[in-house]
Amino acid sequence: MHNIRKTLVVVDPDQDQEPLLDKARMIASATRSHLHLLICDRQLNHTSLLETLEAELTEQGFSITAQHAWHGCPANTTITVAAAESCGLVIKQHRPDNPLLKTILTPDDWKLLRDCACPVLIVKNAAPWSGGIILAAIDVGNTDVQHRLLQAGIVSHGYDIARLMGGTLHLMSAHPFPTLAAADPVFQLKDSLAAFYREECTTFQEEFGIDDPQLHIEEGPAELLIPQVAHTLRAAVTVVGDVGRRGLAGALVGNTAEMILDSLDTDLLVIKPGDVIAHLEELAAPMPATVDPALVHSWPYHHHHRA
Repeated sequence: MHNIRKTLVVVDPDQDQEPLLDKARMIASATRSHLHLLICDRQLNHTSLLETLEAELTEQGFSITAQHAWHGCPANTTITVAAAESCGLVIKQHRPDNPLLKTILTPDDWKLLRDCACPVLIVKNAAPWSGGIILAAIDVGNTDVQHRLLQAGIVSHGYDIARLMGGTLHLMSAHPFPTLAAADPVFQLKDSLAAFYREECTTFQEEFGIDDPQLHIEEGPAELLIPQVAHTLRAAVTVVGDVGRRGLAGALVGNTAEMILDSLDTDLLVIKPGDVIAHLEELAAPMPATVDPALVHSWPYHHHHRA
C-alpha cells in the first residue's frame, strides 16, 4: 500500500458517495497518493457532480483530478482509465447484483476483479479501518509458484494496512474436508489436515508477527468460511487474492473473491499475482540517488521490522 502514487476512485452518481470518499480520503492521507475521480456513464451529464467533488476534496487538501468516460461498460471503462492513468489502486462501491441475472450475465464487479491489472478495493460499508481488524485470507493448500506468490502478497498487503491504520492483522486459511480416498495420508484425517495448514502458515506468522490467537484454520469451503470469520471478528477489511480464472473454468469453479463479494459484510481488497510481481520489480530496480537506503526496509515486502 505504501507505494500507491495514484488511486482511481469510481464514483456512482446513483449511490451515496460518502462511504466511498471516506475510504479514498483515508488511503490518500495514509499513502499521500493522488486521487483521480471517474464517473462511468454513456450519458455525459455529470459534470456538476464531478466539479463539486473535485472542489470539496481540493479544499480539504487532497491532490485531485476528475474524468467522465465510457468504454462499453463500467468495468471496461474503469480498467481502461486505470491503465491510462497508471493507477496503483481502484476504489469503488459494491452494487449488489440481481441473483437471477447473475446466472446469465457476468456481474460488472466480477469483470473488474478478473481483468483489472491493479488491486481493487470494493467498499461495502462506511465503517472506518482505524484501529480495526484486518483479515488476510490465503489458500496455503495450493503450493505452486503463482499461488505462493499471491499468498505472500495478500499477507503483506494486510500487514501494510494494519500498520498504516493502527489495526491488528489476522490470518486465515480454509482446508477441505478429509477424505479416506486421498492419496496423501495427510488429507485423510481432519487433525493432520489442520496441522498441515497451520504449519504452512508458520512462515507468515514469523515474518509478520502474527500470534496464534490471530491465526484461524477452518474446515470447509473458503467462500463460506471467509465471510463467517470476517463477521465473527468484526473485521474492517478482508484481503484476498484472485488468480483471474476466466472462461469455462471461471464459470464452473468461480473465483473466491467473486463468490464472497455479496455475502461479505466488510470492505474487500483483491490482489493478483501480477500486483505482487509489479511490487517486486519496482523494488529490484536501481534506487534513485535521492533515496535514502535506510528507508528501504519500510517499503512493501521488506518487513524485517515488525510494527
